[in-house]
Amino acid sequence: MSDSPERVKLSKEEKDRRFQAELMPVLDPLYNFAYRLTLDEDDANDLVQETYLKAYRFFEYFEPGTNAKAWLFRILKNSFINDFRKKSKQPAKVDYSEIEGYYNPDDVEAEGEIGASSSDMRQQSTRDLIGDEVASALNSLPVDFRTVIILCDLEGFTYEEMAKVLDIPIGTVRSRLHRARNFLKDKLEKYAQSMGYGNEAIDDDTELTEAENN
Repeated sequence: MSDSPERVKLSKEEKDRRFQAELMPVLDPLYNFAYRLTLDEDDANDLVQETYLKAYRFFEYFEPGTNAKAWLFRILKNSFINDFRKKSKQPAKVDYSEIEGYYNPDDVEAEGEIGASSSDMRQQSTRDLIGDEVASALNSLPVDFRTVIILCDLEGFTYEEMAKVLDIPIGTVRSRLHRARNFLKDKLEKYAQSMGYGNEAIDDDTELTEAENN
């Protein structure tokens, strides 16, 4: 760790007790973080297991009273990056660049032919699928941008905590988060337009202009 905490000698019983009490409650959010990074249940489970093994190994360096969640997230993030580099030459399980095309205009038109072509049904469809589309748009972001969105907007870390987890300056955190949110916004706007959501306002403006001209 960059702060180089001093090692505190613990008996095995004390180490096990504190490890269970301080780190195990973070299991669920840690798994969620791992899954959002890997998009694979098996990989997420492996990553969490590796994280806890490393955390146990170096637990005597963990400072009591500090943010256990941030400490574990940092270990997991580093493990993910190292594992990602190892697998970089292997075929990817998910092509992030293609996920944004999962809901495309052709699919929407096909659904419309089945009977969901009205404005009300398009809007209902958007509401039903927006959760999936947010996840797809998030997954399509590069890892660095996806990570800051997860840490800040989903896990609630402060900028200071994010800087420690990611080993980057706070200024870089702010800049990366701003760009990530803009990318996410653009992807969701494109999806909304492909669903026809928001086009009604344009049509209304056109009709109003034509009425005024007549």
